[in-house]
Amino acid sequence: MSSFIPGEVVVLSQRVRRITAPNPGMMTGPGTNTYLVGNRELAVIDPGPSNREHIEAIVRTADAMHAPIRWILCTHTHLDHSPGANLLRDLTDASVIGQIARHPNAQDPLFTPDQHWQHGDFLQTDEFTLRAIHTPGHASNHLCFLLDEEELLFTGDHIMEGSTVVIAPPDGDMKAYIDALHGLKQLPLRHLAPAHGNRIDNPQQIIEALIWHRKMRENKTLDRMRQLGPCSLETLTPSVYDEVPAFLHGIARMSLLAHLLKLEQEQTVRQQDGHWRISD
Repeated sequence: MSSFIPGEVVVLSQRVRRITAPNPGMMTGPGTNTYLVGNRELAVIDPGPSNREHIEAIVRTADAMHAPIRWILCTHTHLDHSPGANLLRDLTDASVIGQIARHPNAQDPLFTPDQHWQHGDFLQTDEFTLRAIHTPGHASNHLCFLLDEEELLFTGDHIMEGSTVVIAPPDGDMKAYIDALHGLKQLPLRHLAPAHGNRIDNPQQIIEALIWHRKMRENKTLDRMRQLGPCSLETLTPSVYDEVPAFLHGIARMSLLAHLLKLEQEQTVRQQDGHWRISD
């Protein structure tokens, strides 16, 4: 694990630099990673929270490179990822690129992209190509960005280093999340650059491990439901997440609900009067 010093520029490759925002925490790990792509013209991926110190560090880095910031790409609009876009746009006149989430809960209400990208949209310069991969699940508007020349995927919160991401309905969707992981397996990938944590250099193994982990949790959910019988989400959570500290069960409950909604969609479980049970 490398150290993460807010404002420090870390060169990851010929085309990619990383600056970590000063927002470490339980949900953000060492902080939100902002990536600068390019050398002559820059694309900034995930400008992070509305923190002037961090935005000024991004601008100073671009100025030192004598490279204008032309594009600001946001993987999604949770508050640790996109609010800095407006500050950075005001300082650079760069175009903001992203999607609007289907549900406003816990989203950046001031996010106003200049370009609304969909799956397959891309940005091409003389130096690099960035391609949008729609990966809903953690958020309905989540985009990963593939740097074609390096087979490097900027994963936002779809994949983080060392932990699984929270899937919080209604904007979070477990089935969509797992389906998107399977989709990523089809891409030519050598590296993953997450929004939280270090670069990951074994992408296929990590993706397979995440799919396995979600399937394991789903199977454990069904096993506990068979033991408990009809039960509420509050009763089921400590049983399914018995290896997780109790103070994290409130967060775990959101992902468990996402699992149950997936299983309900597949007609494996059903809900009645606030209790979940395995379908007959």
